[in-house]
Amino acid sequence: MNEERKKPDRAVALRYDGDAPPRVVAKGEGALARAIVELAREHGVPLHEDPALAALLARVDLEACIPPELFEAVAAVLAFVYALEGKAPPRP
Repeated sequence: MNEERKKPDRAVALRYDGDAPPRVVAKGEGALARAIVELAREHGVPLHEDPALAALLARVDLEACIPPELFEAVAAVLAFVYALEGKAPPRP
């Protein structure tokens, strides 16, 4: 039985290189959110579903670093992603 994937209402993409806080590099709702998620899947980018965090990150301007009040929540997501990949986060 094939399960249809739930279509996201909102998506936010972050970039983190270890030199600065993560930046918002893409965000959107509806069809744009679905396109962001599909592009991420096509390129093997790990996905994490957290509608509440996505709503907060969607308020951040494109190319802006995430605000300090979101560091802890985003750090938990990054730690999860690094663990999935069997890697350790970059050290500042």
